[in-house]
Amino acid sequence: MRKDTTLSIALLLASMVSIQFGASLAKGLFPQLGPEGTTVFRCGFAAVMLLALWRPWRALPPRPALVAVALYGASLGAMNLFFYLSIARIPLGVAVALEFTGPLAVALLASRRARDLLWVALAAAGIVLILPLSRAARRLDPPGVALALAAGVCWALYIVLGQRAGRAVEGGAATALGMLAAALVVTPVGVLRAGPRLLHFELWPLALVVAVFSSALPYSLEMHALRRLPARTFGVLMSLEPALAALAGLVMLRERLTPTQLVAIGCVIAASAGSAATSHAPASPPAAP
Repeated sequence: MRKDTTLSIALLLASMVSIQFGASLAKGLFPQLGPEGTTVFRCGFAAVMLLALWRPWRALPPRPALVAVALYGASLGAMNLFFYLSIARIPLGVAVALEFTGPLAVALLASRRARDLLWVALAAAGIVLILPLSRAARRLDPPGVALALAAGVCWALYIVLGQRAGRAVEGGAATALGMLAAALVVTPVGVLRAGPRLLHFELWPLALVVAVFSSALPYSLEMHALRRLPARTFGVLMSLEPALAALAGLVMLRERLTPTQLVAIGCVIAASAGSAATSHAPASPPAAP
């Protein structure tokens, strides 16, 4: 495996761990701010940090590239909002499993070899096993399920549009400008729902930590990975998200894993390892839109 591919995989894994840690912390803000207000803080603080770090205004890209970045940012903001709305209604591991239908679809559509379908099938088996489908399981909230699936659609768009944005604009600047666009998309919704509660300054330190681990750090890492990994490899590697969500629930929320969940984790880890072991170097990036 090429050195740059190995590095990209490592960055992507670090990003996923960071996101699940941040999601566990974010639920602590829901009672005061609701999912909408928490999303505003997540995207807003992350945008400020990334803009200060990368200072993209020093060399603004041409208009076509800005359009690509704006679309990437809009999908990012919508994904965050739908995901937080879903985990307010259904368990974190279930929401991540449902959300993964988006990147799973990207991996399937990008597949060109029969053995890639094996890794997709293993990942899909893990998703099915991790869902509470037995009669003894608690009935899932239908709006929560729908919101998680909507987040999955946005996640698929984020992968495709993120690759285009990363190729059109230098990675750090693309992430900073994309996060700014995400904040602009979610802020009206958050202000409408949370209102003056956003000015409760005692909540800002935790919100800042959530922004760092849920957005600023992982999306910077993902942007570098997106520029170097094929869409199918990126999508299948992201199958680790449900397993990491279940692990975050165990460590941070004291959620015990069932034998079925352990089998599901094994499936998605096998899919991730198989995809990483058989991936090839990505083709040359297409011209900027």
